Amino acid sequence: MAVAQPKQEKEGDDCSLLPLVHDIIKCMDKDSQDVHQELAKLKTKIQEAREQIANMPGIDSSPLEQQQQLATLREQVRTKNQLLQKYKSLCMFDAPKAS
Repeated sequence: MAVAQPKQEKEGDDCSLLPLVHDIIKCMDKDSQDVHQELAKLKTKIQEAREQIANMPGIDSSPLEQQQQLATLREQVRTKNQLLQKYKSLCMFDAPKAS
């Protein structure tokens, strides 16, 4: 039974600018009139990338605030790992062996 794998990126989430730049160069080599259209596509793609960056979580936090939040989260993980080890050592979670 095959399981469908989820797509890694949505079609609109591709932020690669290189194919657009390549198309622009090809149009310039051919002396094509499509250069302006390709440049407009590039401009649109750059604007979309700017909007995605502006909407990223934590973008409004200073680097110091981000470092403090990271330290807090690491401390929480450390504490939770210690609690897990403590509870595992209590032997309450030993599963009965199947006979």
